[in-house]
Formats: sequence, C-alpha cells, structure tokens
Amino acid sequence: MYGDDYSLKKEFALQKDEQKKFLVKYADERKLFTLRWTLYINDVLTVLHSYDVRVGQHALQNNHVNQSFRVQLKARGLQERNAPYLLVQFKEFDFQKNRAKFALFLYNNGVEIALEEIPNK
Repeated sequence: MYGDDYSLKKEFALQKDEQKKFLVKYADERKLFTLRWTLYINDVLTVLHSYDVRVGQHALQNNHVNQSFRVQLKARGLQERNAPYLLVQFKEFDFQKNRAKFALFLYNNGVEIALEEIPNK
C-alpha cells in the first residue's frame, strides 16, 4: 500500500497507559477501537489494542520492519481485494516527555467508514 491509498491520517502521542479511543462507524455498525502502550525498553514499545471483541498485543520498533500493525475493520466483501483496515505506526519515542508518538491511517477501499476520535475525560 502506498500513502495515496489511505483516506485519513492522524498523528498523536500517548504517555504510558494513556488510552486513545476511536469510534469506527460504517453501515449500521458502531465499534470501538482503543490503543495504549505499557512498556518501552531496549527500543521496543509494547502496544495493546482492542477492536470490537478482538484484542491484540504488539512489540513495535521505530525504523524497523515491526514498526506498525493492521486492524481489519470489517470482513472482506466478494468484490473487494482488501478489506478496510486501520494501520497504526510507531513514529518515535520522546524521552523528554516519556511519550510514544503514533500515526494512524485508514484504508477504506471505497467503503463508507467514519473514524471519530473520542476525547479522554
């Protein structure tokens, strides 16, 4: 996938155990995507995420093959080559502020998908 294939790009930074939430909306569906990181050691960031009822854990490294992960948003249709997904990329770690910086990309392949950020309270 190339950068032009993504319809949305958001960048944000999180401190340890700070959670970022997004509401994914398509058709009559409303699903919650959450993301947080728990550990940064030896240049490896441990990230936890959940989408709908599925959870995942990833070990990400900046400037490495393992710097991102995909979350499939819905099942692939018969005519679709790729199903819509989110791509989460670890950009850098800010040691001064003890924050991890991320970029979030939406690949929707023509499907009407809205991504709404839910503010932290």
